[in-house]
Amino acid sequence: MPRPIAACDQKGTIFDLPAIDRSLREVEANFATINSQLGTPRETLDQLAVDNMMKGYAFIDELIDSKVDLFALGQLRLLLELNALVLCGRDEQVRLDSARHLAATDKYFFDNVDGGIRDVVEWYGLHSNDSTWLRAAGVYIRILSEPELFIEGNHRTGALVMSYILARRGHPPFVLTVDGAKDFFEWSTLLSVKRKSGFLLRWQMPSLTRDFAEFLIAQADPRFLRAHRN
Repeated sequence: MPRPIAACDQKGTIFDLPAIDRSLREVEANFATINSQLGTPRETLDQLAVDNMMKGYAFIDELIDSKVDLFALGQLRLLLELNALVLCGRDEQVRLDSARHLAATDKYFFDNVDGGIRDVVEWYGLHSNDSTWLRAAGVYIRILSEPELFIEGNHRTGALVMSYILARRGHPPFVLTVDGAKDFFEWSTLLSVKRKSGFLLRWQMPSLTRDFAEFLIAQADPRFLRAHRN
């Protein structure tokens, strides 16, 4: 388990956290324009959401630096912590106020036989020979498709999980940019209506994974990864 992070404005060990922060703030500043271009409008991306995402990126940075395997059976609760970070941040009072929701998410995460964490871990393990891009894309699809992995915050948590998978293998993390936000939101809307239990997703999964992986490759930006600067 990595040491607790007191603030998210540090430079980061793996990630260039200030560069990630700047990109997210640009998306926040332009969100109304981006949202107006979407077929399915999104909830407002506000300062608090960005602050919590930055805490998530800092947490992922620590996990990678500490060589923690996020998908190992003994580490799966770290995914719940990641989800709690994007929803509540680190404020103790906010977490106390959200205790009932967090407890419900915990139960849903482990007990959902139709698409809980077992589905994600099994898919990730079965595709160990795939490229890192394909594995990141596939995990995101498994997180978002119905039933989603978490009760709330699946898109944000999924983006952080993709960043972990990619950066652990030396690739830049996935970070929203003004240029890529519209396509990402549209991808997310498309994936969130797919059902894990349906034949259609089983048939479409290879092509969806490949196409979404190509999107991730196109979004890869070395400025978000400190290792590319050393």
